[in-house]
Amino acid sequence: MLLGFEEINPDTPDMWGKTPLLFAAQNGHGGVVKILLGRKEVDPDKPDGWGYTPLLYATQNGHEGMVEILLEREEVHPNKPDNNGKTPLSYAAWERHEGLVKILLRRKEVNPDKPDKWGRTPLLYAASYGYEGVVKMLLGREEVNPDKPDNRGQTPLSHAAQNRHERVVALLQSCKVATPRAI
Repeated sequence: MLLGFEEINPDTPDMWGKTPLLFAAQNGHGGVVKILLGRKEVDPDKPDGWGYTPLLYATQNGHEGMVEILLEREEVHPNKPDNNGKTPLSYAAWERHEGLVKILLRRKEVNPDKPDKWGRTPLLYAASYGYEGVVKMLLGREEVNPDKPDNRGQTPLSHAAQNRHERVVALLQSCKVATPRAI
């Protein structure tokens, strides 16, 4: 009932820039998200002070239904990074949310090899934590470079090896990487 009053702005942020939609998406409250998205003044892609959007929060917390609801909106950019350059796909890979990785990889606007400010890609996160299923999904995309180093020069293989993830090491070892031609 309160959302019917014109005096109430459902997109008003708190001191950290978090709006009611951000809170609802973060906590997986689909019914509340649908109500809020029914208001034209609510920006479904509005970031908070850290650059987290409703989609980023929903992805980080593994709320698949929420991610689907948000991705139905054309204003939501599924590759939009936070202030550290991490995308929803990076968070899904980092948190081992295989269903969300699958959902995001279906979107053509998602860059599966986008590095964050430390040069870490979704593949590097998944390899570092030994998430074999996520690694397989990411390696299924030809634009993913399995040998792409982070800002310290460490590759997904070096992260997997350092953390003793034998199956991921074997997967990465089986990848063919384009080698530069001699001129």
